[in-house]
Amino acid sequence: MFGRSKRTKENLVEPEAEAPDLAEDAPEPLAPAIEQEAMRGPSPNPATNLMIHDVALRVGGRMLRTSLEKGLLSNRYGQSRAKEMIDGRSGTSALASYLATRMATRSLPGAIVVGTGLFAKTMFDRSRAKRRVRREAERALRKQKKLPPAD
Repeated sequence: MFGRSKRTKENLVEPEAEAPDLAEDAPEPLAPAIEQEAMRGPSPNPATNLMIHDVALRVGGRMLRTSLEKGLLSNRYGQSRAKEMIDGRSGTSALASYLATRMATRSLPGAIVVGTGLFAKTMFDRSRAKRRVRREAERALRKQKKLPPAD
């Protein structure tokens, strides 16, 4: 049935049969061994070079991020106020940002949760701003018409 043949003693594998030697068929390593003289970096130890590069990338990324944040904020608040805002950030705020970033970059569900939370916060802030503008407009109208304040 379905192209299979019946099992017989002739087509069964003998348990005494030798297994093929897999070491002979193993592929050669893709990268050739690197000699010490050809190693790039300040240290002959590759682990130290990796650590140096990791620290350099993290410091560069942080400097780029803070300068970008200051630049974006300085367009609206001025350079000195933007510097105060970035430098005066609380530890709790920095920790929350770090944790949200880690959660978003670790998995797709984490990115969805963080993205949804940021979207909800943005919508909340916008709705508050619209309500505030509406209240201020009503106050201005009441002053013009000298109407009693509405509760």
